[in-house]
Amino acid sequence: MLKIVPDPPLLPTESPFCLEDALVYASEHLTCALAVTQQAVSLHPDLHGQALVRAAVHEMENARSRVEQALACVQMQ
Repeated sequence: MLKIVPDPPLLPTESPFCLEDALVYASEHLTCALAVTQQAVSLHPDLHGQALVRAAVHEMENARSRVEQALACVQMQ
């Protein structure tokens, strides 16, 4: 059976949880959330529902962009 929603990332348990790990973890969760909401838009043609989901997608894309920028800054140090 084909999975529509990807599995969430696993929390690293062997290493100490540092800022870089937290940013990667948050970025992976935002990627999964984006996949879910984009699928919801395509499955539900209701215009009111689509507007709400598209707003959520927009906010998640912005949050993911900020997390990626922060991760790049941490990796440069």
